Amino acid sequence: MVVFPFCKVNIGLSVVERRRDGYHNIESLFYPVDLTDVLEVVESDDGKNHFVITGLPLDGDPSQNLCVKAYDQLSKEFLIPPVRCHLHKNIPAGAGLGGGSSDAAFMLRCLNKLFDLKISKEDLFLHAMQMGSDCGFFVQDSPAVVTGRGESLSALNISLSNYKIVIIKPNIHVITAEAYARIKPKKPDFAIKDIILRPVSEWQGNLINDFEETTLKNYPKISDIKTKLQNAGALFVSMTGSGSAVYGIFEKGIQTSMILPGCFMWSGRLK
Repeated sequence: MVVFPFCKVNIGLSVVERRRDGYHNIESLFYPVDLTDVLEVVESDDGKNHFVITGLPLDGDPSQNLCVKAYDQLSKEFLIPPVRCHLHKNIPAGAGLGGGSSDAAFMLRCLNKLFDLKISKEDLFLHAMQMGSDCGFFVQDSPAVVTGRGESLSALNISLSNYKIVIIKPNIHVITAEAYARIKPKKPDFAIKDIILRPVSEWQGNLINDFEETTLKNYPKISDIKTKLQNAGALFVSMTGSGSAVYGIFEKGIQTSMILPGCFMWSGRLK
């Protein structure tokens, strides 16, 4: 079975408060993007688990990859045979795009279908949330306003399919825990869902990513990328997650041509 774990961008991201459990409550719109990894899972023919990663490089021990952890989690509850798993990375890591979370969620989805485990979508969501705060979103395929630490999702009827998106990630890895440590949580002046239904041309300055204030100061290159996207005619430009990727939303017909050495760059469509 072959599946295509997609990534997301945060359209607005407010860090509302620090929780007693050490997590933070947020408010954000998670929007799916057609930049995808490729995940192939088949039953093993030799009774052993095999996991291979190709494509963009990933730091860390492959045995600790979230796809492996997703398999281990389900195998504790269900009788799942060993598998051969091949993950091809197209989504850069450390970008704020949720690529690892998506891989984990799609591994759960894939195992559920491949071995007919009959796990409900609600239970699959609970399994995904054990893998990470963003993972639950990738159990579904549509935009959602996310609150709490990521466990509360409210579907939002919005389509940006008539726009194109350009994503640029510099060779910078923003450590999420450090980014949160620099944030002073505060309630937003306006709820994201009240702004998001306005025209895209009215979003800039109204939909804010709270991480930008400190991250752009610490990493001027990210700020430069944001300026380049704005100068190229983007209707809305923002960092996604805690960074370091920045995206611009453009009218579909606008041609964008930027040369940014040392940066990952992708242009495509929003779902």
